[in-house]
Amino acid sequence: MGNTIRLTAGDGHQLDAYQADPDGAPKGAIVIIQEIFGVNSHIRSVCDGYAADGYVAIAPALFDRVERGIELGYVEPDMGRGRETRGKLSWDGALADVSAAAAAVKSAGKVAVVGYCYGGSVAWLAATRLDFAAVVSYYGGNVAEFAEEQPKCPVILHIGDQDKAIDAGKIETIKNAQPDIPVYIYQGAGHGFNCEQRGSFHQEATKVARGRTLEFLAEHIG
Repeated sequence: MGNTIRLTAGDGHQLDAYQADPDGAPKGAIVIIQEIFGVNSHIRSVCDGYAADGYVAIAPALFDRVERGIELGYVEPDMGRGRETRGKLSWDGALADVSAAAAAVKSAGKVAVVGYCYGGSVAWLAATRLDFAAVVSYYGGNVAEFAEEQPKCPVILHIGDQDKAIDAGKIETIKNAQPDIPVYIYQGAGHGFNCEQRGSFHQEATKVARGRTLEFLAEHIG
């Protein structure tokens, strides 16, 4: 459904992005932010899914700042390589790439962000440091670290209660710092529950979270 395009960030860095367009007039646009596995087949399928729902969806290849074309799976040694690559990235660089993706699709209307895993943390920072109409964060492991930062737009968070990367203490930190932000907790779901390619995939949590996300997006971007 989609195509790979080339973007240029504000600092001159060039990166690829996967963009999927709806069949008809778009309701708006969504920047999809990757896990630590690159813009792989799962992230492309996420973009395709949102395009089928009527949105222009674009996933910037954040790993291009380290190495171009990284697409990883969900077993070792891919997981180790993903963590290593993510460790070489700065938050500022990631946000610059997110901004470039947003600029590429702004003609579609209001722009939201939906991020997963590492991308869930980047999505939170996009809400607090950039200008978007709405942000959805799926199991962002660093959100608690930046919980005191104030979002500039509506935000919702999805977290599994079995997520070892986001324990009860981190959830409490987020809720205490942001009492007005919905933090949805999914019983029996672990980290990465939205990805059908992972052993942690949780079908019911995925279905409920997606329904909440689509309702949220409809309210805030169309």
